[in-house]
Amino acid sequence: MIHEQASVVLSALRTLDTERRGLDALEAAMGKTGGLGAAFSRTVETIAAASGRIIVTGMGKSGHVARKIAATLASTGQPASFLHAAEASHGDLGMVQNGDVVLALSWSGETVELAAIVTFAKRYAIPLIAMTASPDSALGREADICLTLPAADEACPNGLAPTTSTTMQLALGDALAIALLESRGFTARDFQALHPGGKLGAKLQHVHDVMHTGERIPRISARARMAEAIVEMSSKGFGCVAAFDAGKLVGIVTDGDLRRCLKAGFSLETPVADVMTRKPRTIAPDALVAEALESISHKISALLVVEGEQVVGIVHFHDLMRIGAV
Repeated sequence: MIHEQASVVLSALRTLDTERRGLDALEAAMGKTGGLGAAFSRTVETIAAASGRIIVTGMGKSGHVARKIAATLASTGQPASFLHAAEASHGDLGMVQNGDVVLALSWSGETVELAAIVTFAKRYAIPLIAMTASPDSALGREADICLTLPAADEACPNGLAPTTSTTMQLALGDALAIALLESRGFTARDFQALHPGGKLGAKLQHVHDVMHTGERIPRISARARMAEAIVEMSSKGFGCVAAFDAGKLVGIVTDGDLRRCLKAGFSLETPVADVMTRKPRTIAPDALVAEALESISHKISALLVVEGEQVVGIVHFHDLMRIGAV
């Protein structure tokens, strides 16, 4: 049994190493003057200038990768649709309109099912971008831009099952999506509008959407006694209380501060100013929940929300759990 486990782990490591070498080759090809890098830049320019969508197509394993690339493009704000190569000649070519750009994936460049799409694109002057390892293939020759993938060994011991090749296609598709995203200045807030559901959508909400405000904010004068601070902490239930002096935030007293104070010899008459942490961690109301998650930990379970110099709210770890961000 142990021998079998070692054998399959070695197999997995060989696969990962082979695919890693494929990505290394892709990176090297992209970095060379001319070639893939130049074609990639032209591709980004062509898509950015298009008034329509990116129609991504392919057959077999390349088709599965094409579907994922289309989904990634759409999720990052670039209108895109997947077109099944075999269905194209049975009416689905109607998906392709003037203003669109076609991105066709085929490792060999000789995929028969792509013929109808290639012919349609040429007939109606729709920009055709090929992603193939064979620039001299039927697809490569007809394409307006050819993203030529470097030669690489498949991880399959028979050299047949698409493995390294599809990994390279997928990586180049991701690179294209991110380059387009960055060229448009696509922000996290734009991303949130397209991802309202699930944990990702929750993380992309804003702090002001989940924070507690008004009377719910625990607050105390820095000159008050700790007895009063404990009452405020207990009544508000956030495990902390914000300390103010002349209306200005000057510190925070947390459960941790209270525990440390107890060890040092505690008195209910001790001034809040003697116990508080003087530089509380804060966050802006228009910050993303994801940013709040980065600041909250087992030591800091709540953040004061500050706008300008005013405390306008408080957000607790439990609030982030409630909306499904954790």
